[in-house]
Amino acid sequence: MVNTKVTLSGISLDNPIIPASGTFGYGWEFAELYDINCLGTFSFKGTTAESRFGNPTPRIAECPAGMINSVGLQNPGVDNVISEQLPKLKACFNKPVMANVGGFSVEEYAQTCAKLDKEPQVGWLEVNVSCPNVHGGGISFGTDPKMAAEVTRSVKAVTEKPVYVKLSPNVTDIVAMAKACEEAGADGISLINTLFGMRIDLKTKRPVIANKMGGFSGPAILPVALRMVYQVYEAVNIPVIGMGGVSSAEDVIEMMLAGATAVQVGAANLVNPFACKEIIEQLPSVMERYGISSLSEIIGGAHHG
Repeated sequence: MVNTKVTLSGISLDNPIIPASGTFGYGWEFAELYDINCLGTFSFKGTTAESRFGNPTPRIAECPAGMINSVGLQNPGVDNVISEQLPKLKACFNKPVMANVGGFSVEEYAQTCAKLDKEPQVGWLEVNVSCPNVHGGGISFGTDPKMAAEVTRSVKAVTEKPVYVKLSPNVTDIVAMAKACEEAGADGISLINTLFGMRIDLKTKRPVIANKMGGFSGPAILPVALRMVYQVYEAVNIPVIGMGGVSSAEDVIEMMLAGATAVQVGAANLVNPFACKEIIEQLPSVMERYGISSLSEIIGGAHHG
């Protein structure tokens, strides 16, 4: 009998599978398809202080082995999430949930996190620093270690829940980013967010996406994600949540060997809404095939051989 349990900042998960933010709504939408309590947990849709319509359409472009999106943090705002989305979720999900938070200033991150910190359903805060800093010349928080650290400190000052900082891969040195967040008090690191990409329509000879560029995700980015998880695991002493191109139980094990304590599944949910459920069902047999009795024992295993 294999053991799929892992522990994430003191909270036990039945398995390491976490649907990634932006690909699983607020959970209750998928609960209409299957019992989402089979999940380890999930990271709900990126939430900001105020409601956002998001970027102009078209926002999605298909490409080989992946997709590009530029949704633009469309969400109903934190107050609506607390008053409407979380009660709906509570009716169908009996585990702690991961709250993904976006922001456009240090103060906004802190204000949103302070509100979500009071919610008993929220087990962890996942702070997405890949948002543009509108008060800092348009520079993304996620490309400057000092700015990412500032966001981390501001959030840690207003919450008692574990804080995981979600990092962008669109940087020169992912290790410097992770270490800056760790030194600022982060309880864990989530990576990777999407790569930059674009498609051009041959008929119109214009970019497919209205915003021209967007986030490239899907199976094609798995090797990049694995490399960065591997690097960050070696550099920090806090847990890593790995993501990027994961679409099978084998991918999950590979990501954990690279150093991930838990694994998020993103674009695969948009192709197949049952992706996470199927991965969880496949995990035990794949573990047995590779002689793995406990997932918690293989975390970072690729570093020791």
